[in-house]
Amino acid sequence: MADIRCIHCDQPYPSRGLPFRCASCGGVYDFNGPPNFDPELNERSLPGIWRYRHAFDLFKDAPVISLGEGRTPLIWEHYRGTEIALKMESLNPTGSYKDRGTAVLVSQLKARNAHNAVEDSSGNAGASFAAYAARARMNAKIFVPSTASGPKLQQIESYGAELKSVLGPRSAAAQEAFQEAMDGAVYASHAYLPFGLSGIATIAYELVEQLGSEPGTIIAPAGHGSLLLGIIRGFEALQRGRLIEKQPYYIGVQAKACAPIWYFFNQGWDAYNAAQEGKTLAEGVRVRHPVRLRALREEILPGGGEILAIEENDLVDAHVDLGKRGIYVEPTSALVWSAVQQVIGRVSEPIVLIMSGSGLKYYKPSI
Repeated sequence: MADIRCIHCDQPYPSRGLPFRCASCGGVYDFNGPPNFDPELNERSLPGIWRYRHAFDLFKDAPVISLGEGRTPLIWEHYRGTEIALKMESLNPTGSYKDRGTAVLVSQLKARNAHNAVEDSSGNAGASFAAYAARARMNAKIFVPSTASGPKLQQIESYGAELKSVLGPRSAAAQEAFQEAMDGAVYASHAYLPFGLSGIATIAYELVEQLGSEPGTIIAPAGHGSLLLGIIRGFEALQRGRLIEKQPYYIGVQAKACAPIWYFFNQGWDAYNAAQEGKTLAEGVRVRHPVRLRALREEILPGGGEILAIEENDLVDAHVDLGKRGIYVEPTSALVWSAVQQVIGRVSEPIVLIMSGSGLKYYKPSI
């Protein structure tokens, strides 16, 4: 069983409470290894991703909280002589991959008797948390930037959560939630709390089931880095269990307007520190200070992956092109379609793109 520890001072996660960062040094908590996955322990009678419950490293008496997340289909698209698989995470219950992590996160909160919690989000994580909190009979308060897409805001309110719109960039909403946490609220942060990574890892397990072997390349959007990191952890678990021969090549994709991970990977700390939080239609990755940056740097080994940044006009073109192929996703998902056009022919097949969010959660802003 993997332990949760501070990545800076190695203090274990406390046996009581739900701190989002280390009380000793203020560091970030993370698992000290990949999940322990054994297909013989799968519980096929449980819904969605919960058939993999043994690999979630749950607290004692953590309940099953589910809306039927997981088991998302693969859609194959022919492009430039190559068959590309689209993992349709946009078809999860609230319309994004976030549901995999949120199901596990809320289960952990319930195991420690949380009844109220706050979260910040550009939209998808907030909608997901609001839904699963409602399912678990918890009260949720969600801070979002005032620029968040209208359908996501309606979705959050429809689940009964308290919606707080914050003027300014995405980081301003995070600061408001952070202040509530400092005042004693449970901060159910999908970025800081590592619990959801075990749920996101189920994407890897499903892909191997669907493909019959490991993919050659995975391309996923990257904001805080949790989606890509969770997938990496899943494949690490599969490789450690000798269920696959090798890990895929990993490509994380950011919008050039807000691309701190790209700057760090390609130009170093100085460029990272100078990066801007510019406006982009890919609001799901508009994150100036990615929490999982260090883990991504350590786990995407040299030669094992890369980070790309997509110009805004290319993002728009990719979004339109996907629609014409019958794939209706929000612009954040279109990042990976633009990225594959840059790397096709030089990366290993099969190539899998993670379609992270539904187009039903987005409408084109008025001019």
